[in-house]
Amino acid sequence: MFLRNSIGFSLAIIILSCSGKADVDILIQNGIIYDGTGNNSYNGTVAIKDDKIFYVGPPKFFTARKIINATDRAVSPGFINMLSWGVETLIEDGKSQSDIRQGVTLEVFGEGMSWGPLNQELKENILKNQGDIKYDINWTTLGEYLQFLEEKGISTNVASFIGATTLRINAVGYENKKPNDSELEIMKNLVHQGMKEGAMGIGSSLIYAPAFYSDTEELIEICKIAAEYDGMYISHMRSEGNRLLESVDELLTIANDAGIRAEIYHLKQSGKNNWNKLDRVIQKIDSARAKGLKITTDMYTYTAGATGLDASMPPWVQEGGLDKWIERLKNPKIKKRVIKEMKTDTDKWENLMRAANSSDKLMLVGFKNDSLKYLTGKTLTEVSKIYGKSPEETAIDLVIKDGSRVGTVYFLMDEQNVKRQIKLPYMSFGSDAGTMAPEGLFLKSSTHPRAFGNFARLLGKYVRDEKVITLEDAVYKLTGLPASNLKLKKRGYLKKGFYADIVVFNPKTINDFATFENPMQYATGVNHVLVNGTHVIDNGNHTGAYGGRFVKGPGYQN
Repeated sequence: MFLRNSIGFSLAIIILSCSGKADVDILIQNGIIYDGTGNNSYNGTVAIKDDKIFYVGPPKFFTARKIINATDRAVSPGFINMLSWGVETLIEDGKSQSDIRQGVTLEVFGEGMSWGPLNQELKENILKNQGDIKYDINWTTLGEYLQFLEEKGISTNVASFIGATTLRINAVGYENKKPNDSELEIMKNLVHQGMKEGAMGIGSSLIYAPAFYSDTEELIEICKIAAEYDGMYISHMRSEGNRLLESVDELLTIANDAGIRAEIYHLKQSGKNNWNKLDRVIQKIDSARAKGLKITTDMYTYTAGATGLDASMPPWVQEGGLDKWIERLKNPKIKKRVIKEMKTDTDKWENLMRAANSSDKLMLVGFKNDSLKYLTGKTLTEVSKIYGKSPEETAIDLVIKDGSRVGTVYFLMDEQNVKRQIKLPYMSFGSDAGTMAPEGLFLKSSTHPRAFGNFARLLGKYVRDEKVITLEDAVYKLTGLPASNLKLKKRGYLKKGFYADIVVFNPKTINDFATFENPMQYATGVNHVLVNGTHVIDNGNHTGAYGGRFVKGPGYQN
């Protein structure tokens, strides 16, 4: 009886939608609604008119220009990628296919570096250090960059934090020094400007030079300005390994003293000796939250991170920027000292090669120089055997020869800790990767599988197969939770009047296929994606549509 009624209801809608003026533009019917709150799912209808949700609730009759039959499919808000590095890849290709085919409808940038504000020195350095993707820089401020993306055409929405590193370079340059009063004032004024333009807050990446040179007080002062606009502070902390606990303490101090919400970027415990610290990290966060501090976390769903070989070399040798770094490495005496420090355990700086505990666990995935791209996918051990040198000396030689930090995957984390973190009530998710397609320029380098699989992996492996959390909880952590943390207006939930960022997917079949050996493989199981009411993924295929917009933060001023 239910089946007959359902079929009759659907036919009635189709017949009526083909005659006269439709009530709505798109109707999603017969789906299982996961509204982003974490509440129980239910069978229902979502109706979209223009760029917003016109109706969401129990099955209801509407005529529509287009009908999506979501039988046995989950219907949820679009997923939010809390840490995206699509800043350049979206310039090359605005379709954002690796992410949107997983259901992502918002890319959030700004881990330390942001593509604005840019002074002349920053513009010149970005242009000089471009890899395969080439582009002109016709913007200066962060708002101008994000507006440029929207006008160029993007399939996903975009937002960004102001990079603390970018602020420091604007005012201080690449030197290891404390900003003087006038330099700090420049940084503060740039924060004012960025927040008014729609930035989400401040983002830092403190293991890398020159961000490493920033002290806690400097970060507090710039975060105070972001807090005036109800912004947020997100941090790749100073250590994720040997000084993990101390780094959590620093983040909590910044949050407390600046009066700002704070989030730990890609929470992890790097290096086997540090895996046992997760309990104490959770205790610190829970205690701070109990005292009223608004502390959250995000993560990616893998046991390996990806960065560059700079994360295996001491910050002092990197002072002054890439050119100065390479110049020092060419000096035999300095090179000898760097190799010694790379081989020595320390709490003074974050050495990811030591955390990985073996050069076998370092995979090289990103070269600027075409002559070195044949090494892509090889471990540092394999390349060191080719060169006939130690892994440390090989790493140095690669940086010199490539003229870059050399993209590197580090195998560092514990699978059981990944599962425990997924369960945390304040955990959201970010890929920490670009958004791309397995074609064109993107094939000239490799990447981390998280670029193609991070979100599908959560829903397939950890929700359906291993039942680490429920699907309702997972959708909440991908949508409502990060939207609320970011103070987004009318996004993150399936509610009437909210923007129609919507995903229709099959919970029984959604899967990631990307591997470390072959990372550029699309996830499957996402049937439809709408961005601001624009149908971007239709029956699993990209329509070529660009529905994405620049999403402004809470401090935005017209």
